[in-house]
Amino acid sequence: MVNEIKKYDNNNNLIYYKENSGIEYWYKYDGNGNIIHYKDSEGYEVWYKYDGNNNIIHFKSSSGYEIWYKFEENKRIEITKKEFNYIKRKKEEKEYLNRDKYSRFEILDIR
Repeated sequence: MVNEIKKYDNNNNLIYYKENSGIEYWYKYDGNGNIIHYKDSEGYEVWYKYDGNNNIIHFKSSSGYEIWYKFEENKRIEITKKEFNYIKRKKEEKEYLNRDKYSRFEILDIR
C-alpha cells in the first residue's frame, strides 16, 4: 500500500512530503523559488539565504553547522565554515542527503 503524500505550492514547488515510513518533510521557498527552509519530523532543519543573483550566501543546520559564501561577479570566491558537534552533523548530513531526494535543491559540497 502506498501512503506517500506530496503537496505543492502554486509555483509547483514541493512544500510537503510524507514517506511511506511516516517521516514528514516541509519546505519553504522565497519569491524566486529558492528553498529557504527545510524541516523534517525527526527534528532536522536547514536554513538558506541567497544574494540578488540567487547564489546561496548562507547555510545553517539545526546541528549548528554554518557556512557563509561570498561571491564576486557571480563566482564563489570565499567560504567561511563554523562546525559544531562534527560527528552528529556528519551523521545527520548523511541521513539528510540519503532521504531528501525530492527537493529542487542540491546540498553544496561542505567538506
